[in-house]
Amino acid sequence: MAITLPMSITMAKGRKRNVKRKLPISTVLGLLLLFGAAGTAFAHVTVQPGEVPQGSFQVFTVRVPTEKESATVEVRLAIPDGVTISRFEPKPDWTYEIERNADGKIVSVTWKAEGPGLSATEFGEFRMQGRVANDATELVWKAYQTYADGETVEWIGAPDADRPASVTRVIPAAGTPASDHDTGATVTAGPGRAASARDPLALGLSAAALALAALALLVALRNARSRAGSKA
Repeated sequence: MAITLPMSITMAKGRKRNVKRKLPISTVLGLLLLFGAAGTAFAHVTVQPGEVPQGSFQVFTVRVPTEKESATVEVRLAIPDGVTISRFEPKPDWTYEIERNADGKIVSVTWKAEGPGLSATEFGEFRMQGRVANDATELVWKAYQTYADGETVEWIGAPDADRPASVTRVIPAAGTPASDHDTGATVTAGPGRAASARDPLALGLSAAALALAALALLVALRNARSRAGSKA
C-alpha cells in the first residue's frame, strides 16, 4: 500500500506540471512515529542531567512544559533516596516549599506560581543543587504537574509509560574531584558533566526524525524530476 503525495515541479520551458509521487505506507508511518516520539520526549517533565557520577555534587534542572491550553501553576517533585538536595535557585514569580523527613532530609519540593504560571506555549526550568550518594545506581524523579483548571498530571510511570518519571543514570565515580569554592560544591570531572545540559534521548530522537524527513524529501523530489524529464 502506498500514499500519493502531490508535487509541483517546473519544466525546462518554465511550465509547471503537477506530479504525484507514491510513497510506501511504511515510510510515511515511520516518519509520523519518529516525529511523534521526538515531540513526546520534549513534552515530558524531565530532570537533567541524564547521567551523573556517584558521590558528585550536581545542579539539577527540572524542565516543565505546559501541554494544554490551561496554564501550569504548580509543580511538585519527589526527591529520590539516592540524592541529597540542599539548595534551590530562586525563580521570579514562583515560590517553593520543601518537605523534610524525620532525619531532616528534603524529600520533596513544590513550586507554586504567584502569577499566571506557564501558558500553553511556554515551559519553565527550576534548578536545585545536591549531592549524589556514593552507592546510588539511578535517580527516579516523580513529578506532579498541576494546571489552573485543577487537573494534576502525574509523571511517575515506567520509562515506556505514557507519563514516565524522569530517570537520571548514576555511573561509578571517575577522576579526582575538584572543589568549587564559589558554590561550596564538589564537581567530579567525567561523563556526567557533559550530559548535564542536554537530554540525550530527546536530542537523539529529534535528530533522527529530521534526518529521515530530509532524506525522504530528497528521494521524492529526485524521483519526481526523473519522471518529469523522461516524459518531457
